[in-house]
Parts: sequence; C-alpha cells; structure tokens
Amino acid sequence: MTTPSSRLARVRDFVMLAAALALAGQWIIAHRIPHEQLGPLWSTILPGLAIFGSAALLSWGAELAQMEISQALALAFLALVAVLPEYAVDMYLAWQAAKDPAYISYAAANMTGANRLLIGMGWSAVLLASWYSTKRRAIIVRPEQRLELLTLFIATGYAFLLPLKRTLSIVDTLCFIGLFIFYIRAASKGHVEEPGLAGPPERIALLPRRWRRLVTVLLFLLPAYAIFLSAEPFANGLLENARRFGVEEFILIQWLAPLASESPEFIVAIIFAMRSNATAGLGTLISSKVNQWTLLVGMLPLVYSISGGHLQPMPLDGRQCEELFLTAAQSLLALVILANLNFGLGEAILLVALFLLQFLFPSPEIRTVLAGVYLVIAAGYLLNRGSRQSLVQLFRLGWRAHESPPA
Repeated sequence: MTTPSSRLARVRDFVMLAAALALAGQWIIAHRIPHEQLGPLWSTILPGLAIFGSAALLSWGAELAQMEISQALALAFLALVAVLPEYAVDMYLAWQAAKDPAYISYAAANMTGANRLLIGMGWSAVLLASWYSTKRRAIIVRPEQRLELLTLFIATGYAFLLPLKRTLSIVDTLCFIGLFIFYIRAASKGHVEEPGLAGPPERIALLPRRWRRLVTVLLFLLPAYAIFLSAEPFANGLLENARRFGVEEFILIQWLAPLASESPEFIVAIIFAMRSNATAGLGTLISSKVNQWTLLVGMLPLVYSISGGHLQPMPLDGRQCEELFLTAAQSLLALVILANLNFGLGEAILLVALFLLQFLFPSPEIRTVLAGVYLVIAAGYLLNRGSRQSLVQLFRLGWRAHESPPA
C-alpha cells in the first residue's frame, strides 16, 4: 500500500529525471542556433545547464551500474563517470593550450578548483547534511576505503613536486595514470553488494533487468553526447563573459565550471547523507577526488602533447604553481584527518572554513600563506601518536583494503 509521502517521493523523483533530461537535451537542439542569435550570455548558460543535467544523468546511471559490480569498483566507476563533465571542459582547455598559451593557466585553474571544491565543500557538506538529518557528529569511513586514501596520499606526495618542476610532462602522465590503473585493479577485487540507491535510480532499479540495463545505457549515451557538444561553447563562453563584465577569466574558469559539473554529484552525496547513508555519500566524493587527483591531472599533459603534435611539457607559471601547492596542501591535511577513518564535525568545519578563507583574501600571493597554514595544521595532527599510528595503518593495509570483509 502506497502512502501519500511515498507517492510524493515517486513524483519528485520522476520530476527530477525529467528535468535532468530536459536540461541535457535542450543543448542538443539549441547548439544549432547561431551564436549571434543566442548572444554571449545564453551561449554560456545553455551549455552550462546541459553540463549540469548531464552530470546528474551520468551519476544516476553509474549508481545503477553498482548493481552489477563490486562495491569498491562501483564507487570508483561512479566517481569516474560523475566527473566526466569536468574532464570534458579541462581536456578542451588543455587541447587549446597547445595552440594558444593563454589557455594553459585556464586548464590548471579548472583542475585545481575542482579538486579543492571536492574537499573544501563536498566532504564537509556531506557531514553537515548528515548532522542536520541524523544528529550524528561523525562519519565512519569504511576500512575498504583505505585503498582510496592511500592512492590519494601517494598522488598528493607526487603533486608537491609539480611546483618545483614548473611543468606537467608525459612523465607525470605515466605516474598519475599508472597510479590510477593500480587503484582500479585493486578496487575491482572487492565485494559485490546491493547499493543504497536514492532518488531516480531507486525507481529505475525496480524495472525488469533487461529494461533497467537499457535505461542505464541511455543514461550514459545521451549525456555523453550533450557534454561533447557543450564543453567548447561553455568554456569559451565563460572567457567571453568574463571579459565583457570585467571579471578575471582565471576565477570564472576555476570555480564556475567545476560548480556546474560537480553540483549534481554533491547533491547525490548529500541525499545519501540525508537518508542515513553518509558513509556512501562521503565514499563517492573520496573516489571522485582519486579520479581528479590522478587521471585528470595525468591527462592534461597528454592532451596538450597530442594537440601540439609532439611530446612537450606543459609549462606552469608562478600563479599555477601556487594553486597546485595550495591544492596539494589541502589534500594532505584532509588525508591526515581521515587516516583514522573518522571524520568529525569539527574537522568538517575546519576544512570548509579554510576553504572559504581564500575568497576573503583573494590575492594570489595569499595562496602560499594559506598552503602553509594547511601544512602546519597537518603537522599538528601528526604530533598525536594516534594520528601517526593511523597513518602507518593506512600504508600497511591500504593496498589490501579490498580483501577486508564488508562492514
């Protein structure tokens, strides 16, 4: 017997699905309209909305795929697919950078902004939503996710070398993508579990298996095509409108593009948290950080070289080095905090407060100072014996985390 609340939830989920399809599909039609007729503002807003809707559809499709593969691999797959819009924008910027050096800083801006947004806002938002809904003041990270945390720790350690080299090269591609491949291979050996679905995927999962698989495939194909059509006009539109309104291009590329592509993923994670499954919500965003901090960074110099027609390192100027250093420092503090597999309310507030500080002090020179603050706090954590032991456990058990029985 259905209750009014369950009927309302069903209607809400179908409305969400229809809205996401409409947002993704409208640009498939509207992209045929000449840029001059749409105008610079709508030529940016419409592909941006298509990326937003596509990201939601991809997230739901990847959630449904969890019904077929292991929990760890499913989270990795969900995170990889969910950030495809981010990849599309960043790969376009890297491709253009080989032809126009001005685009080099934009590719680095988009990548660093996306990474810092995940930790500074995403991880904290999941715990704050869980606390609001369930009054729980901490999230216990699954022991299996030591694999993701160790992968992130290695990637973060390597990332500290990039500002010293002042380049992103094919060697970096091999290191980052190689690390990602090892991570995926380890994750693929995990256990198969029934996923905790929420929202539209929960409704689609009730379909017969054949129809469910067909819908899942369509949830990949339609948004993938929409993203393919949207990445270039969205990125160029951001730059054009930044110049029109006197806003620094670097800032719009660094924050507005990741917000458009990652908001649906944040919403999915927060829905998990509101439905007493904050561990899954945080786990999805941790896996997203792995993808962005390994595969995304590693792809930039590869795409740059392919576009340029020969192997060449992508240079990094002083500001990009500061942004990378700050991003690595934030990542290090977050990993030191999560090493004990416990993410507390005070720690969530700390991460979001430090993240917001960069907007109160927007000067690029402040980035190095703020990075130092992250490193000092991380060192303070490591003065605690328990934190050091947790870190040792992370390195000792990380690559075997997939062998642990499900909690």
